[in-house]
Amino acid sequence: MDSASSSPEATNSLGTDSARTLDAGAPSRIAGGAQETTASPTAATPTPPVAAKVPHVRSFHGIDFTDNYEWLRDKDNPEVRAHLETENAYTAARTGHLAGLQEAIFSEVKSRVKETDMTLPIRVGGYWYFGRTQEGKSYSQSCRIPLADASDWTPPKIDPETPHENEQVFLDSNVEAEGHDFFSLGAASVTLDGTRLAYSTDTTGDERFTLRFRDLTTGEDFEDVIENVAYGATWVGNDEVYYQRVDDAWRPHEVWKHTLGTPAEQDELIFHEDDGRFWTNVGTTRSERYLLIYSGSKVTTEVWYLDLEDESAQLTCALPREAGVEYGIDHAVVDGQDYWLVVHNKFGVNSEVGYCPVGQIPSLAELTCLVPHRENVRVEGVEVFSDHLLLELRENAVESLHMMPLATGEGFGEFEQITFSEDLASVVAAGNNEWESPVLRVAVASFTQPPRVFEIDLRTGERILRKQAEVLPAPDGTPFNPEDYAASRLWVTARDGAKIPVSLIHRADVSLDQVNPVLLYGYGSYEACMDPGFSVFRLSMMDRGVVYAIAHVRGGGEMGRTWYDDGKGMSKMNTFTDFVDVADYLIDERMTSPDRLVAEGGSAGGLLMGAVANLAGDRFAGIEAVVPFVDPLTSILMPELPLTVTEWDEWGDPYHDPEVYKYMATYAPYENISADKVYPPILAITSLNDTRVLYVEPAKWVAKLREIAGADVMLKTEMEAGHGGVSGRYEKWKQSAFETAWELERMGATDLLPR
Repeated sequence: MDSASSSPEATNSLGTDSARTLDAGAPSRIAGGAQETTASPTAATPTPPVAAKVPHVRSFHGIDFTDNYEWLRDKDNPEVRAHLETENAYTAARTGHLAGLQEAIFSEVKSRVKETDMTLPIRVGGYWYFGRTQEGKSYSQSCRIPLADASDWTPPKIDPETPHENEQVFLDSNVEAEGHDFFSLGAASVTLDGTRLAYSTDTTGDERFTLRFRDLTTGEDFEDVIENVAYGATWVGNDEVYYQRVDDAWRPHEVWKHTLGTPAEQDELIFHEDDGRFWTNVGTTRSERYLLIYSGSKVTTEVWYLDLEDESAQLTCALPREAGVEYGIDHAVVDGQDYWLVVHNKFGVNSEVGYCPVGQIPSLAELTCLVPHRENVRVEGVEVFSDHLLLELRENAVESLHMMPLATGEGFGEFEQITFSEDLASVVAAGNNEWESPVLRVAVASFTQPPRVFEIDLRTGERILRKQAEVLPAPDGTPFNPEDYAASRLWVTARDGAKIPVSLIHRADVSLDQVNPVLLYGYGSYEACMDPGFSVFRLSMMDRGVVYAIAHVRGGGEMGRTWYDDGKGMSKMNTFTDFVDVADYLIDERMTSPDRLVAEGGSAGGLLMGAVANLAGDRFAGIEAVVPFVDPLTSILMPELPLTVTEWDEWGDPYHDPEVYKYMATYAPYENISADKVYPPILAITSLNDTRVLYVEPAKWVAKLREIAGADVMLKTEMEAGHGGVSGRYEKWKQSAFETAWELERMGATDLLPR
């Protein structure tokens, strides 16, 4: 956690990046059709591009694989650029007739979003911090006002339309983005006294940021500039900031300390991680007492700490790494005694919580257990405050929040769940930056309700709704009513007996006892959970009769750590067959049919889409694969690429292990394309500067699908973007409207339902 953040929680977020979830921000990749393609009635279908074939032989473990399209990897080659532009032109020609539908969807989203708005102010130090968006501007402004009364924790009432008389805009991303086709903010961290800002920007999409510093008393930037840093920046005091550098493989492998006013060449290396499987991270405890440096792989963690109140203190390892053991620590003060709260999985995959006095941890076995391991409940984390603890749990694909008071004089107490009326909702702590606070802020998210933020008075227990994102009327003036929509969960039995949770979201007047257009979304990697969340783009689908289904397949974390373990490595095939089994269930139950069912997934979920296209393409009217990880074996065999070595714990290590190689070869989408299989129309979306899933993977995949299977496939490459796609909210809305229009056409659901 940074000392202070100027990026408050997105309490006015309406899910306007379409309904997809990518793994951006996480150390991971957290990648002839069955139906007749609909073409413009007034124009002939254009001829698809044909990529040149240049044989390249990949040899591993005595196995040769001939790859005719590996030459597309060289993005500096003019012929590669020309090919991608030709693909873009082909896609534009094939989808030109959807322009009207795309514009209608964009207008619906724009109509429903309160474009001039602000987030709920967060108290940090002597200021209330919040974000503003303004109609017509693509990016947000970071703002603040000073506290009027330090004893008053009630958020100030500020007019979204009119700046407060004491308001300071200390970072305007619209200004920073000027002159750039792409813009992303990587850090916006303010010192506790509010005098200085550290902020970092990426203007290409490759997630390598430039770090700068601003004097907030004058508004002027310091001369200090640090290039090629990772996300985030952590202040200690007013002059020292800790940040991470990345290596050639885009791995944050080092933690550095910069002293304001000195050249970057004089920065001090604090921590270096040699193991290519491990990423570093740095932050401070909420108490501001300790600096914590994490070094972790997908399955192993090591934590180092530095006492910031002891000038003679040295960086110390809390507990040496042990293969397969993940742990995290935080600082708690109970009855005047300093403790480490330790979450670890040493004695059970779903983790437990223990504690011990601050210092080097003797062993995990010697901790006093606070929350024991349970087979059906996943411990996801603990948040520590001066007088209470928050425990985050997950059970039956639903996350929950529990609180324990500490200011009792009786040591650790009991956790009590914080409940709300919705059964299918996410309850998480949000915007609680201060160590000492008489209130707790909680965000509640669901599929049918815009996000809400409540404050709980810790003295009285009173709950106050502080913010609810507003959904404006549709273009025809119809007001939004959450009761017009419904969400439910069903359980599908997989072929091996596992029970797969499936979320269904749709208009309340749409019957599930009939054949409907269905968009089936899946991810299934990195223990990522597709939790309830609201989406304006989903409204545009549902208002056209679409049932939006999320298959919570293995490889995700919805059902605990075992659910993840059973969908990774040598069990990865479960992810793909789970998705197919859900599709078959929806078809068998006559909730949909193959000519009305479309699948979507992005990043690692794009791998899922590629595998499903090979396994069961005949079940779908279309498949959309966004930044898809469809050539995993080639990438995982190249240690020099970004993320590859760190990914061996997720997918297995085919570079050294021939059995892993053979297993991955059975499902790798690019290597299993066959002329004997039936493929539906496929839309692939990628970005030229993506460092997580290189554009070459979908480019090769599309070329081979056309060559081998005669598949009806399209490729759209964003030439100035990264893993998360284009930047700027309006450009994102336009891109998502394009994708949604294509999906709606494939489902036969282009017309709005009557109200």
